[in-house]
Amino acid sequence: MNRIVVLSVIVLIYFLIEYHVFQAVQLLTLKSTLSVTRWVWSTYWLWVVLMIASFMLYIQLDSTLYAGLRVFISALFFINLIGKLFACLMLLGDDLRRLISYLTQFVISKDDARIAGRTAFIGKAALLTSTLPMMGLLFGILSGAHDYRIRRRNIYSPHLPKAFDGIRLIQISDIHTGSFFNKTAVRGGVDIINQERGDIVLFTGDFVNNQSDEAKPYLDLFSKVKAPLGVHSVMGNHDYGDYHRWDSMMEKQRNIKNLHQMHEYMGWNIMLNENKIITINESSIALLGLENWGVGRFSKYGDMTKTYKGSEEIPYKILMSHDPSHWDAQVLSEYPDIDLMLAGHTHGMQFGVEIGDFRWSPSQYVYKQWADLYQKGTQSLYVNRGFGFLGYPGRIGILPEITVLTLKRSTS
Repeated sequence: MNRIVVLSVIVLIYFLIEYHVFQAVQLLTLKSTLSVTRWVWSTYWLWVVLMIASFMLYIQLDSTLYAGLRVFISALFFINLIGKLFACLMLLGDDLRRLISYLTQFVISKDDARIAGRTAFIGKAALLTSTLPMMGLLFGILSGAHDYRIRRRNIYSPHLPKAFDGIRLIQISDIHTGSFFNKTAVRGGVDIINQERGDIVLFTGDFVNNQSDEAKPYLDLFSKVKAPLGVHSVMGNHDYGDYHRWDSMMEKQRNIKNLHQMHEYMGWNIMLNENKIITINESSIALLGLENWGVGRFSKYGDMTKTYKGSEEIPYKILMSHDPSHWDAQVLSEYPDIDLMLAGHTHGMQFGVEIGDFRWSPSQYVYKQWADLYQKGTQSLYVNRGFGFLGYPGRIGILPEITVLTLKRSTS
């Protein structure tokens, strides 16, 4: 019952947004013939009905069987909604102007309270304002979704054994196979990963959106990711199916187990609150793999005590932990000997601006560490911007990332 109420409220709000924008459409048809006016108005409201029907269909479609269709519907609905919201902002500004005009005239003379109505210019401006972000979002889908960028950084530490000086780590994160719609483009991303010939590949969580079956079409593709020291992975918040309605807890647990088996099928070493000692020429570093642990509403399946146990004497430690908020919340204060933490999760909100060293994204108002390299003392955190996407099937400014980290031994 609550779900029906929520859906009804969403549809009502969407209808009110569309009705507000319709006022701009009316302005542009004031001088048109009756037949043209009817055609424009009918087309507009037919589109509104189509969007609402698509939204309702999206909710009912199975996310595994109709993944591609769901991506198409969500993209279309999202682009339309954002465009209409921009138009509404323009119209609301005009509403405020008209209200002030009305109140001013009412105070000055009650007999001459003529309200300045909307003009055709405002209607054109509102529709133009809606078109520009819609075109930008469409470009983000067609161009940004799979425009993989390699980010290279050197990580310095006095604790790194000489045998590991110069070792190259490749980090990928937030693949979200359930959102993909272009397998050829994804294959191109996998090829880029392998062309870098990293010594080890580390995946920091969110292989799927909700269900393990989303990954089936891509298992053979990602199984091609290889490295001499192996491919190692952890779970992200979406990998547990916490955002899906399951018929029973047993079904949910079966889904998680299936995902673990998929990692094994690909040859990826899924790490579940455990660590692995990697040795070269009798020198060792520790790789720690923590299950998801996030501040606030995000799940806390991770157990650092269990994950850390057995690595105490290893001089250099790398922690894979999906959510970057874990660094400030626990790692810095309780584990000062963890030299490098790798995270993802934020996607940089898939929107922002990056020019040289300048970076901006709405993500920075939610996460203190949201993209790239952060350092405090001898401890470092790298936040990957994500390989895939979620919700909006594209990226604007914050492009999909493949990270290449070179570990360097320093004397201080």
